[in-house]
Parts: sequence; C-alpha cells; structure tokens
Amino acid sequence: MRKILIPCLIAVLLGGCATSGDKEQESSAERLYQLGKEALRDGYYETAIKHFEDLAARYPFGDNAAQAQLDLAYGYYKYDQPDQAVSTAEHFIKTYPRHPDVDYAYYLRGLANFGQTTGFLDDLAHIDAAQRDPRAALESFQHFAELVQRFPGSRYAPDAVQRMVHLKNYLARHEMFVADYYMKRGAYVAAANRAKYVIETYPRTGSVPRALAVMAEAYERLGLNDLAADARRVLELNPPAADAADAGG
Repeated sequence: MRKILIPCLIAVLLGGCATSGDKEQESSAERLYQLGKEALRDGYYETAIKHFEDLAARYPFGDNAAQAQLDLAYGYYKYDQPDQAVSTAEHFIKTYPRHPDVDYAYYLRGLANFGQTTGFLDDLAHIDAAQRDPRAALESFQHFAELVQRFPGSRYAPDAVQRMVHLKNYLARHEMFVADYYMKRGAYVAAANRAKYVIETYPRTGSVPRALAVMAEAYERLGLNDLAADARRVLELNPPAADAADAGG
C-alpha cells in the first residue's frame, strides 16, 4: 500500500509545483505587458519598447504575445524607427495571418514610412521632402495599397486611401525634380522621358502641368517641334490648378 501512495504523493507535489510555476510565469508576463502598455500610453516609447521586447524574448507564446507584438510595432513607429516597425508588423502578419487585428499590422507598415515624406526641418528650411530618396514613399504606398486590396472594409482603409493620394503627389514631385535636373544638365531626352513617365504614372496629380511644360521645352530643344506643339496643346487643356499640390487620385 505504501508503494502505491508514495508515487501518488510525488505526482501531486510535482503537479502542484508546475501549476505554481505556470501561475508565476503568467503573472510576470502580465506585469511586463501592463508596464509596456502604461509606458506606451504615457508616451515613453523607448521604455515601452524595452518591456515588449523583454516580454517577447521571455514569453513568446504567452496570452499577450500577439497584442504585445502589435504594440511593439506601434512603439517603434512612434519612436521613429520605421525599419523595426515594418519588420515587426511583417512578423506579426506571418505569425498571425488570421488574427482579427491583422489589418492594423498592414496599416502600421504603411504608417512607418509615411512620416518620412514630411519633415519638421524640411518645413523650416522650405525644402520639399520629395527631393529626397523616394524609397520610403514607394514602400509606404505599396503597403497601404496592399491593405486596401486585402481588407477593403477595414476601418483603416479610408485613411490609407487618403495617404495614398498624398504619396502619389509626393512621388510625382520627386520625378519632376529629377526631370528639372536633367533639363539643367542639357539631358533633354532624359528630361522628356521623365516628364512623360509622370503623366502616364501619376495622371491626376498636380505635377502633370509642369510635366507637360518640361516635355514641350525639351522637345523644342531637341528640334521636335510637332511633339512640342502637341505637349503645349495638352497643357492648355490642363492648366495648373490653384490647389495643384493637393490634387490626386
């Protein structure tokens, strides 16, 4: 009888220890998560990031793992670390493709790089941010487009569409900066081609009249008077609008 009771007693003790350990882990994970949420709410983004990173490293399969990863991506975004925000959101999408908030992860990817299309210092210096490398704007546009395509009914889709309008204008302006550079260098064929690309790729943006003007001037410099005349006729039908900088579609 004693031989039977001893194994049973050991099993009960071990089971009790395991349960106690599980509860302690759950408590620690919950504490880390709450600390991260509080820091995020109060705007201490670096602190929030550290808590969520710690939580992901120590308790990768906990109850709050999915939400913590979304919050971590948001923390990176607010802390101006767009690459980390994008990679974290993409990891969430791959890990939880059917999560009810996966559309928010798609939205965060677009937001992460969107902020680089405007800048406080650019405003002070009266510099158009579109003069910079357009990589971030292109990635942001693609990410918003994927959100709208995959989740057209998402509550984030309308805002994504509006941001895509801004990004189209931004990218069109960037192309025109390049076209103007070519004109100054006397590379008229390259300038005309760049302007034509703007008209074909961003047809309803405020940069179209400028693109037509560059095409007309470039063709004249090349002696292609018929093409220059055609560009000017189209320009007369599409004069620059007062709100051209905000046009899009």
